[in-house]
Amino acid sequence: MRMDYFSDLVEKAIDDSQVEITGDGSKFEARVVSDSFEGLSVIKRHKLVYAVLNEHIKSGAIHALSIKAFTQNEWAAAGDQS
Repeated sequence: MRMDYFSDLVEKAIDDSQVEITGDGSKFEARVVSDSFEGLSVIKRHKLVYAVLNEHIKSGAIHALSIKAFTQNEWAAAGDQS
Protein backbone atom coordinates (compact mmCIF):
# COMPACT_ATOMS: atom_id res chain seq x y z
CA MET A 1 0.00 0.00 0.00
CA ARG A 2 2.84 2.39 0.75
CA MET A 3 4.22 1.95 -2.77
CA ASP A 4 0.83 2.83 -4.26
CA TYR A 5 0.78 5.96 -2.12
CA PHE A 6 4.23 7.00 -3.35
CA SER A 7 3.26 6.21 -6.96
CA ASP A 8 0.12 8.34 -6.63
CA LEU A 9 2.14 11.28 -5.28
CA VAL A 10 4.49 11.20 -8.26
CA GLU A 11 1.67 10.74 -10.79
CA LYS A 12 -0.16 13.76 -9.38
CA ALA A 13 2.97 15.94 -9.39
CA ILE A 14 4.41 15.06 -12.80
CA ASP A 15 2.07 15.68 -15.73
CA ASP A 16 0.84 12.68 -17.71
CA SER A 17 3.13 10.30 -15.85
CA GLN A 18 2.89 6.56 -15.45
CA VAL A 19 4.65 5.45 -12.31
CA GLU A 20 5.57 2.08 -10.92
CA ILE A 21 7.33 1.89 -7.58
CA THR A 22 8.53 -1.44 -6.27
CA GLY A 23 10.59 -2.50 -3.30
CA ASP A 24 10.33 -3.48 0.30
CA GLY A 25 11.04 -1.97 3.67
CA SER A 26 12.51 1.44 2.95
CA LYS A 27 14.35 0.62 -0.30
CA PHE A 28 12.48 1.36 -3.50
CA GLU A 29 12.83 1.49 -7.27
CA ALA A 30 10.76 3.94 -9.28
CA ARG A 31 10.06 3.79 -12.99
CA VAL A 32 8.53 7.03 -14.20
CA VAL A 33 7.41 7.56 -17.80
CA SER A 34 6.36 11.07 -18.80
CA ASP A 35 6.82 13.41 -21.73
CA SER A 36 7.53 16.09 -19.10
CA PHE A 37 11.08 14.69 -19.15
CA GLU A 38 11.59 15.66 -22.81
CA GLY A 39 14.83 17.62 -23.16
CA LEU A 40 15.85 17.15 -19.51
CA SER A 41 19.07 15.50 -18.38
CA VAL A 42 18.93 12.36 -16.28
CA ILE A 43 19.89 14.39 -13.21
CA LYS A 44 17.09 16.93 -13.76
CA ARG A 45 14.59 14.09 -14.23
CA HIS A 46 15.71 12.51 -10.97
CA LYS A 47 15.52 15.84 -9.16
CA LEU A 48 11.88 16.19 -10.21
CA VAL A 49 11.03 12.80 -8.72
CA TYR A 50 13.12 13.37 -5.58
CA ALA A 51 11.37 16.72 -5.01
CA VAL A 52 7.99 14.98 -4.90
CA LEU A 53 9.15 12.35 -2.40
CA ASN A 54 11.54 14.54 -0.40
CA GLU A 55 9.52 14.65 2.83
CA HIS A 56 9.34 10.84 2.85
CA ILE A 57 13.09 10.61 2.23
CA LYS A 58 13.76 13.05 5.08
CA SER A 59 11.45 11.14 7.43
CA GLY A 60 13.24 7.86 6.66
CA ALA A 61 10.16 6.21 5.16
CA ILE A 62 12.23 6.00 1.97
CA HIS A 63 15.82 5.16 2.77
CA ALA A 64 17.03 4.32 -0.72
CA LEU A 65 15.43 5.22 -4.04
CA SER A 66 16.59 4.13 -7.47
CA ILE A 67 14.94 6.06 -10.31
CA LYS A 68 14.54 5.23 -13.98
CA ALA A 69 12.89 8.11 -15.82
CA PHE A 70 11.84 7.94 -19.46
CA THR A 71 9.84 9.89 -22.01
CA GLN A 72 7.08 7.90 -23.73
CA ASN A 73 9.28 7.43 -26.82
CA GLU A 74 12.28 6.31 -24.78
CA TRP A 75 10.16 3.80 -22.92
CA ALA A 76 8.72 2.44 -26.17
CA ALA A 77 12.23 2.19 -27.66
CA ALA A 78 13.44 0.34 -24.56
CA GLY A 79 10.88 -2.35 -25.36
CA ASP A 80 9.83 -2.58 -21.71
CA GLN A 81 13.24 -4.06 -20.89
CA SER A 82 14.30 -1.48 -18.31
